[in-house]
Amino acid sequence: MIEDGSKRTVSGVLVKVLVHRRDDRGMRLEEFASRCVRQGEVHELVTTDHAVGDGSIDRVGFLGFAEIRHGGVIDRGDEVRIGGQVVGTVLGFDACHFPNHYNILISRESPVTGEQIALSPESAVQFVQSAP
Repeated sequence: MIEDGSKRTVSGVLVKVLVHRRDDRGMRLEEFASRCVRQGEVHELVTTDHAVGDGSIDRVGFLGFAEIRHGGVIDRGDEVRIGGQVVGTVLGFDACHFPNHYNILISRESPVTGEQIALSPESAVQFVQSAP
């Protein structure tokens, strides 16, 4: 759902591929449905099959770290593309490592790692506004 009108695509590049999964991670979704990200920041991309309202985000697959090249606003529901492939939609944000970085939680049918979907460093990362 678009609350405040259209926006530009936030883009970046994958700087590190991650290869691990957890079933007991214990992440918590921030109450905020959006976060501003700045050029040069690095954030962690994490997949999950949990939903908004789940108490603890335990089942996760780690994709990697992305450096933001064109800052902006990332919203819950934005489509996440890496290397041209859609990997899911933004579920929300976990701030357990903030201000170092956010964990950007990505909703998909089942958690996957960066290795499982053949990601590689320097792949383009985009957060694209969902259709109204």
